[in-house]
Amino acid sequence: MTPRTTDRPQMSVEEFEELERHAPETVRLEFINGKVMVKPVPDGNHREICMWLLRQCMQQRPELGLYQEGGLKTETYRKGRARADGVLAPTGSFKGHGEWSDTSAVLMAVEVTSFDSDTNRRDRVEKPDGYAAAGIPVYLLIDRDDCSVTVFTDPEDGRYRKLENHRFGAVVQLPAPVDIALETEALKEFVE
Repeated sequence: MTPRTTDRPQMSVEEFEELERHAPETVRLEFINGKVMVKPVPDGNHREICMWLLRQCMQQRPELGLYQEGGLKTETYRKGRARADGVLAPTGSFKGHGEWSDTSAVLMAVEVTSFDSDTNRRDRVEKPDGYAAAGIPVYLLIDRDDCSVTVFTDPEDGRYRKLENHRFGAVVQLPAPVDIALETEALKEFVE
């Protein structure tokens, strides 16, 4: 007997959004590159890093908000759905939006790595491509695995053209339109 192969149609964005609406609160789903992905629930150090960044953003740019767990429409033609650890945008930018927001007001997307098997593919490969395709000017990756902060900028054709990597402890200048200098010495205390 010859095995049958079937071409299973890819899940639509609408089907994903329906699935995500019915997922338990303990599960966070994303739709990246046509695949449903489970995003790990943040641990305590992850949450502390997000608060550290929130304080720095509020002190230097009080007219902006760092929205946590922001649902964004990403990738070409908005066929992806990513839940960023942080989304920097002018205060009030998401008023009236649903669960998944357009990225036109977003100045920066932020991810803090988790200690799981999908981190490399999700945070270092697929998320930068999705955020670049959505035209987000800056992607900030706080990488707990190698104690670094990577700043991705200049999105073009679905990729960031520039990236700068800094060790924890450096002062990291986030370029326009963000214009924030991050003192990263404090991140050293959140490495396990």
